[in-house]
Amino acid sequence: MVDVILGLQWGDEGKGKIVDFFAKDYDVVARFQGGPNAGHTLYVNDKKVVLHQIPSGVFHGGITNLIGNGVVLDPITLKKECDTVASFGVDLKKNLFIAERTHLILPTHRALDKAAELAKGNEKIGSTLKGIGPTYMDKTGRNGLRVGDLLDKDFKILYDKLKAKHQQLLDNYNFQEDISDWETEFFEAVEFLKQLNIVNGEYFINEKIKAGKRILAEGAQGTMLDVDFGTFPFVTSSNTTTAGVCSGLGIAPQHIRDVIGITKAYCTRVGSGPFPTELEDETGEELRKLGSEFGATTGRPRRCGWIDLVALNFACMINGVTKIVMTKADVLDTFKELQVCTDYNIDGTNTRQMPFQMERTKPVPAYKNFQGWNNSSSAANLYSNLPDTMKEYINFINGYLGVNIHYISNGPGRDQIIEVK
Repeated sequence: MVDVILGLQWGDEGKGKIVDFFAKDYDVVARFQGGPNAGHTLYVNDKKVVLHQIPSGVFHGGITNLIGNGVVLDPITLKKECDTVASFGVDLKKNLFIAERTHLILPTHRALDKAAELAKGNEKIGSTLKGIGPTYMDKTGRNGLRVGDLLDKDFKILYDKLKAKHQQLLDNYNFQEDISDWETEFFEAVEFLKQLNIVNGEYFINEKIKAGKRILAEGAQGTMLDVDFGTFPFVTSSNTTTAGVCSGLGIAPQHIRDVIGITKAYCTRVGSGPFPTELEDETGEELRKLGSEFGATTGRPRRCGWIDLVALNFACMINGVTKIVMTKADVLDTFKELQVCTDYNIDGTNTRQMPFQMERTKPVPAYKNFQGWNNSSSAANLYSNLPDTMKEYINFINGYLGVNIHYISNGPGRDQIIEVK
């Protein structure tokens, strides 16, 4: 049995806390796509921890954590993460496993990412410059190196061959930056990585399924950044949707049970690209301030706006969402009036369908207004204790989507999650 947790917006929905909350009910937590461009924030012993590649179940004793083949892995970032996690007394050699088919991010991938983004000028897509895109390009171009290659005695030959190919591309970009320090760090991190549990991921996970283990598949980024279904070309390089679970872990679709989608009570986006409900005014700034909306990986201020039900309905449809978790509901506590996007107006016509090319069609959101609850919800621990106006907001969203919100996160703490009953 496999349940899935993934983001329904443009990422940053608070997946780390939610995976951490649910992890106790599972035997395995497995990341199925993305790379160190993800930032899943947890609070452990009241200390903030941001995980970029390690699954968010790592702080629960007795839970197996798998980095799946759909992930692209930066050994440098992984080593730093492992050092942080180990400082909390976690034995990673017992509970962290890495699929041998997982592709490696090389120093030259990071250089190519930076060179390509600089070359785009005003048309840049807002890359995190972590080497994600070039690594996935090498994967689909059948050039990449994988974790299993690290165990080959000729790994350095394989590395130098791919590096030479990358260097030709960097020369075309006239990229002059010295990356020798990155290489030194990379090979030190590779030696560390080789000491961890490298496994045949697809057999590993299917044996767990056959043994009746409960598995939670953890996604990164969000549905609207999916390479196929997101706001292309302002997307990530992987499938962030439920479909990515099967290819990113090597499991069959019939093993998937619940798909738990996460949405904020409003909307945010980091980087470039279309964002119909964006608020470039005092209200947007207030959302950013109250929600501490700055990227966990990049530190960049997030663009903020009202919740977009057209996009959310699309995300629920293509993911087959069965349950929704709404995060950061408390951020809306002080607003006297709220708005919800129910339709897009494109060339004078209202629609509830996601357009093929949002950047060109530039949909104008049509809103429904709601009275704000205008009092604190963060202390509530029961659904019955939440303000009636908040319940009206939630019930409208449930009715629109045809999928119910089952949990509401009303603060950053591990215990600040309310089950809707």
